[in-house]
Formats: sequence, structure tokens, C-alpha cells
Amino acid sequence: MVLPSLLMCDFGNLEREVRALEDAGVAALHLDVMDGCFVPNFTYGLPIVEAVRRLTTLPLDVHLMIVQPERYIESFVRAGADLITFHAEAVGDPQPLLNRISELGAAAGIALNPATPLEQVDACWDRCDLVLVMSVPAGFGGQSFDPVALERLRYLRKTLRHDALLEVDGGVNETTIGRCAAAGADLLVAGSAIFRQTDYGPAVRKLTDLAVSQ
Repeated sequence: MVLPSLLMCDFGNLEREVRALEDAGVAALHLDVMDGCFVPNFTYGLPIVEAVRRLTTLPLDVHLMIVQPERYIESFVRAGADLITFHAEAVGDPQPLLNRISELGAAAGIALNPATPLEQVDACWDRCDLVLVMSVPAGFGGQSFDPVALERLRYLRKTLRHDALLEVDGGVNETTIGRCAAAGADLLVAGSAIFRQTDYGPAVRKLTDLAVSQ
């Protein structure tokens, strides 16, 4: 499934953007929350998640790029997040936080930057509903795809439990999406490849076709 990253949308016309994405047939929306501390960029927080929740019944995939994510998990679940992913680099031991997200009724995911060793979270794979492989360092949209993500996707596809989802984010476009799908990604987060197009429908369909054909 191709998930649009709202980081690239027109927030001055949020409802129009959400309706256009619904019309384009997307299965869920990906929201990147950045705090200016864990990553140098600062985006949006709870109010935007709440606003998007009021506008749509689509699942909300919330990617937290923040320090101390454990402080805000309950608030994001109340705001409408269906899936919450936090970064392994932001916590000492991810397992308690994965457990807490599950207890609150949301799907629990963990994200890793390209330079983070997979072995750092080997003990957590069975607790993950989703693993997000970053193909760029977290923090900004429009970066170039790092092919190390493909190796990680292949490894995790063999390692994760069969019902866990594998997601990739960063530099996903018409050139890279097929390779990501072939490597095992279930969810493919795209920003520029969708939002820089005049009509989102054809862009989403083309990306989806390229992924499914693998």
C-alpha cells in the first residue's frame, strides 16, 4: 500500500487535501511528527493529528520523530492515531513502550535510521506490529534514497513474525518503489512523488502499480 506523507501537503487547505487523497484511493495517511530536538526539523503535533482525525475515517499512521516519546503516547492515541511508530534511537529499551502502545489499543511500531544497527533492537522484533525502515536520515522530506534500506528490508522480511508489517520511508518514488516492494515492504510512504503532482489519483495508482508488479 502506498501511504501519502502529509508532511508535503498544503496545510492551508487541509480538508481539501484529505478529500483529494481519499478520492485517490489511499488506504491510510502517514503523519510525521518532528520536535526540532530529536531531528533538526520541526513540523506539527497533536492538533494536526486531531484535525486529520476529524476529517477522515482512514487509518492514521503516526511516525514520532521526537525525544521522550513515552511522554506523549497516550495523547496521540486519544488524538486518533491508529498506529504509532517511535524511533529506536530515542529510547533506551523499546519493549516497554511497544507494550504500552499495544495496551492503549493502537498498533505499535519501531523505526530505525539508516545508520542504526538492526542488532540494537533484535530483542524487540516479536513485540512489533510494524517496523519502519528509514531510507534517509529522519528529519526532512525530499532526500535521496539510500539503498542500504533494501538490504534491511530483505533481512527483516525473513526475521519478523509473519503478521508484522514492514514499512519504508524516504526517497520513495517511481524509480525506487518497485525495489522496495520486491525487498519485502508492505507499506510505502511517499511524499514528493504524490504531492508534487497536480492530480494525486494517477500518481498514487502509478506508484501502486509499480509496487504490485514486483
